[in-house]
Amino acid sequence: MQTRNLLPLALAVLSAFLSNPARADVVETKSGSRLIGKVTQIDGTSITLSTDYAGSLTIKQSEVTHVQTDTPLFVRLSGGTVMAGTVTPTPDGKIQINGSDGVIITSVDKVAATWAPGSVDPALAALEPKWSYEATADITGKTGNSEQFGTAISGRAKRVTPTEVLQFYTAYNYQKSDGETSDDRFKAGIDYANNFSGRKSWYVRDEAGFDRVKDIELYNIAATGLGYDFIKKPKQILTARIGLAFRYEGYENPATEDVKSFGLDSGLHHEYTFKDSKLVNDITFVPAFDDFTNYRATHESYFEIPLMSPVWKLRLGVSNDYTSRPGSGVEKMDTTYFTRFVLNWK
Repeated sequence: MQTRNLLPLALAVLSAFLSNPARADVVETKSGSRLIGKVTQIDGTSITLSTDYAGSLTIKQSEVTHVQTDTPLFVRLSGGTVMAGTVTPTPDGKIQINGSDGVIITSVDKVAATWAPGSVDPALAALEPKWSYEATADITGKTGNSEQFGTAISGRAKRVTPTEVLQFYTAYNYQKSDGETSDDRFKAGIDYANNFSGRKSWYVRDEAGFDRVKDIELYNIAATGLGYDFIKKPKQILTARIGLAFRYEGYENPATEDVKSFGLDSGLHHEYTFKDSKLVNDITFVPAFDDFTNYRATHESYFEIPLMSPVWKLRLGVSNDYTSRPGSGVEKMDTTYFTRFVLNWK
């Protein structure tokens, strides 16, 4: 008797299972392709579909005619309307967003963004500050006909938004050759840039430190001015700066006159990324207004390549520090060739 009662129930469950195959999202294109998977993102230019058979696929949104989702998504249209619901195609070639508050009929090209329930609108997420950090270190040594030991450490913290870049940085270099100190310098600084219009920006920066080999007990450069991006692409940046600076250099030797002067602040930054490697060039030139032949210029170029772990990189480069009027008995130019290990994290 119990078996007879259970049989109709089992048949009903089996019938329901067979009539409702595994549900999935569907994307159809103008060429007639019908792709099945899971829609993970629509960003206004492309649709990302996660599949079991081909991994993650990116389809041009302009080539898509129909989208169907089996679970609700938050959908933001180009006009700013936001609605949560499932997406289904309509017979006339449009899409329909089915939410608890009603139905919206629109077209695929009007979808500006989607995100899963519990996530944040990508437009708002892009406005949130993103911090990244960097630490570098290298140690060199030599024994035999000559004795040499050197070390260099540095750190950088960067805060980035769509319109702002704030950086804190510091570095210390020390080297001893045949018992004589050949490098002993420290710097720490802050740099803020605000991209207020297209390629245009304004900036303010301040850097202080010492260079005991050059007899500089304390130096400080405070500057503000304007910047312009001659190249502004995802993989290449070329930015020039020009502004007003106040330069101070205090020498330990009382016979050397300290520098206290307003001057020009100028700089050039170039960065090119290819695959996982990066080439960076930085140049600054700070002359005094009362005497343009009294200036300080710095240059650094390096090539950065990834190591086995994504957070570890190797940096090969050269830096130059030139002071046109150094202290008595001190060379104008300091050149450093370096190989540094870099640790990046967020």
